[in-house]
Amino acid sequence: MGLLSLFLGLAGCDQQRIIELEEGVSSEADVRARFGEPEKIWDASDMASIPLPGVAAATGARTLEYNRQPAGQVNYMITIGPDGKMSALRQVLTPQNFVKVLPGMPMEQVRKMLGKPMKVTPYALTREPHSDWRYLSPPQTQKIFTVVFDADLRVASSYSSDEESFSPSGGNR
Repeated sequence: MGLLSLFLGLAGCDQQRIIELEEGVSSEADVRARFGEPEKIWDASDMASIPLPGVAAATGARTLEYNRQPAGQVNYMITIGPDGKMSALRQVLTPQNFVKVLPGMPMEQVRKMLGKPMKVTPYALTREPHSDWRYLSPPQTQKIFTVVFDADLRVASSYSSDEESFSPSGGNR
């Protein structure tokens, strides 16, 4: 129950932070004042191949990754345009984005799309690491999105499962 309160508390804090920001008006300093230091900063050239709406590839644009994994169920990508103003704020852990994770896609491209996963499990015998992200499926179902990579670190497959079946009774798989 305490963990659920923590999740809801984090979500509430993020919603307040988001309300305080406005696309085209808020500066990078405004974003950092509300969200803190980003997990990762991606330059426009890093994001050019990402097949998501709102991803800025304009010269001088940067995308700030705000990761809420492993405890949270969201990851935010906030794009700062060449003018220094926030041009997009996206919560990227959505079923609409998961369908864009395609076989053959490099691991780094998936990271740029979805942010840092909650967990990466290396399977030494098969040489197929699995990356997992926790998310909420509408309306409020807790789920895990898993991407299986091949030995060349390219997407082999992906799937979603209910969080309870992923780790019944709080155990690991």
